[in-house]
Amino acid sequence: MKTIIEPFRIKSVEPIRMTTREQRVDCLKAAHYNLFAIPSQDVMIDLLTDSGTGAMSSEQWAGVMRGDESYAGAPSWFRFRDVMVDITGIEHILPTHQGRASERLLVEVMIGSAGDGKGKLVPNNAHFDTTRANIEHSGCATIDLLTADGQNPATDSPFKGNMDLDALEKLLSERGDDVPFVMVTVTCNSIGGQPVSLENLRGVRALCDRFDKLFFLDACRFAENAWFIKQREPGQGDRPVEDIAREMFDLCDGATISSKKDGMVNIGGVLLFRDRKLFDKTSNLLILTEGYMTYGGLAGRDLEAMAVGFREVLREDYLRYRIRSTEYLGEKLLEAGIGIVRPAGGHAIYIDAAAFCPHIPKEQFPGQALACALYEAGGIRSCEIGSVMMGEHAHMELVRLAIPRRTYTQSHIDYVIEIIMEVKEQASSLVGYRITEEPAALRHFTAKFEPIDSAVLTP
Repeated sequence: MKTIIEPFRIKSVEPIRMTTREQRVDCLKAAHYNLFAIPSQDVMIDLLTDSGTGAMSSEQWAGVMRGDESYAGAPSWFRFRDVMVDITGIEHILPTHQGRASERLLVEVMIGSAGDGKGKLVPNNAHFDTTRANIEHSGCATIDLLTADGQNPATDSPFKGNMDLDALEKLLSERGDDVPFVMVTVTCNSIGGQPVSLENLRGVRALCDRFDKLFFLDACRFAENAWFIKQREPGQGDRPVEDIAREMFDLCDGATISSKKDGMVNIGGVLLFRDRKLFDKTSNLLILTEGYMTYGGLAGRDLEAMAVGFREVLREDYLRYRIRSTEYLGEKLLEAGIGIVRPAGGHAIYIDAAAFCPHIPKEQFPGQALACALYEAGGIRSCEIGSVMMGEHAHMELVRLAIPRRTYTQSHIDYVIEIIMEVKEQASSLVGYRITEEPAALRHFTAKFEPIDSAVLTP
């Protein structure tokens, strides 16, 4: 295969501060071993998240300059709205300042405020952290209905994000009155950025129709999911990605989107409804907490950048490069004998921390141990997705290496590979962690840790 090059040229650069190991040890201690608390200037390669951390294109920056900051009905709003209607086919569009704002509004309109959801239950293939937290804040319970393949990091199934349709049917048969809506996350972030097939989405739609339930997508990475469908699902290979994405949206009653992912912007979100009454009710809530419904807490320049980004993300040369560059990282780690969630996800590689650190029990957070070791060894910031983030809902003990869009080159990724291999050679010296302080919800953002032994990684 010929080398797949980046389908863009670099037009502006930002210097990286090269830190020493001693400096990074001090940073870890000052941050109480929580990588969210480390100042970004002390991070050399930042793979904490792909959310809002990518580089915008020259056309997006041109849109920023074109942005109209009128409070209501700005031309920027109409351009953004027209793009979203064209891509999704859903007419009722609300902008928000980011994805979790869309989630909060959806929960309040579909379930209610804190305590109103007691006794209710929302199924998903696998809820991500803020989705779950917003639902549970209402008092409603959450349940993940992954297939068995989706819970096994070593299997190579093409659609490990699929929802277990038998389990969904059983749940709706037994507790249908308690289910306010059904949700599916595409791609499924918490289990490795794994895609969901069109066949599976059609199955969810059929069950929702049978049991009279609304079906919502968490569509943060809808374009990456559509690309996987094109590459892996029988009968889809000759279809344009735009058509596949449109069918995904055609199957749902609405969606939440963090534009900081496949919108390729640094801030922004979207909430979509087919039902006019739900849209009107949510519009009133949005005006109360976010802003008028034609700007939703965003500036006009943000709406312009989103309108361009949602077009650019569907370009197949971009998606080919995006997915292949992530796959490259995964292949090199597998060649080095490092276990990852297979196959490679769209936006990230997820290291199997339990296999990397088999001597550290889950109660001592092997993912946190590995994430701290990667930072100390090479200034790489990653994200634990396991028992710290998900608590009792953790399917696996993972460390996510999320690749910002259009930001790092292959030499950066080669450096990441070298550091992970270096840490692997010393894996037996890694120690577990304990939590010394934590909030009531979303503890991974602000919890404080300490190593159970005095060393993080033996130099």
